[in-house]
Amino acid sequence: MTQEQSTTTPGKNGLTEFYMRPRPGLKRRVRGLITKHPLGAIGAALILILILVAIFAPLLAPYDPTDQLAKRLLPPGGDYILGTDHLGRDVLSRVIFASRVSLYVGVLAVGLALIIGLPIGVLTGYLGGTFDNVVMRFIDLMLAFPALVLAIVLPGLLGPSITNAMIAISIVYAPRFARVARGSVLSVKEEVYIEAARVVGGSNGRILWIHVLPNIVAELIVLATLQLSTAILTEAGLSFLGLGTQPPDPSWGMMLSRGRQFMELAPGVTIFPGLAIAITVLAFNFLGDGLRDALDPRLRQ
Repeated sequence: MTQEQSTTTPGKNGLTEFYMRPRPGLKRRVRGLITKHPLGAIGAALILILILVAIFAPLLAPYDPTDQLAKRLLPPGGDYILGTDHLGRDVLSRVIFASRVSLYVGVLAVGLALIIGLPIGVLTGYLGGTFDNVVMRFIDLMLAFPALVLAIVLPGLLGPSITNAMIAISIVYAPRFARVARGSVLSVKEEVYIEAARVVGGSNGRILWIHVLPNIVAELIVLATLQLSTAILTEAGLSFLGLGTQPPDPSWGMMLSRGRQFMELAPGVTIFPGLAIAITVLAFNFLGDGLRDALDPRLRQ
């Protein structure tokens, strides 16, 4: 009896010490993430600034983005910090308001692509068989075409508009979410705890909801973050071709398209929206890389 007590007591004391050990605070954990993943932190900070700029655009923009206020193609400086475009509109105001379009199209298009692609990928990976083969061959066919070409088709058929551009982008990127979700499910469904859930009588729906989805969500979060950057680029490309945002509403891609005719006279008309696109895409890529390093257990130190 004494020997049993001597072997169990340290275990109890160790367990007590484990639960009583102070946990790192929120500030310390955030500081640790920033230290380990500085690029991800920079990307998150830039995206936060972009979101705030889009939300408070009416307060930050010095002028109405559609008003023709001054002489055409004024250089940066004075009352017009970034100059004016070929119609006398303030470039800074248009760049600020165009951030709303990019975030709106990017977030909704990627969200819709996730809603479409996730169930397809999960079901094909979990059920397998003929259903998996047929669906994945169709997805392979869609992935074989260039993304921008597919994105041009729908607005070209239905007419140029921001809504059609958003739907086209979501359809283009849905197969990518389906393929990643399928690959993750194929690896997760072979785990021991999935077999145990089947043995105790768990239904397929319960297994998918409780055991499969929580274990693949990290990869989907990283993919969604990275796809936001490509969705913003695609929207800019469609607007550049005249198939996205329509005048007089501002869009970075449309500003590039209109301003390229006047690059020799006023290079800022194209430089500033181009910089906005580059910084936004870079920020989402930084955030995606940081999330991948933080959420992937194979990359943790």
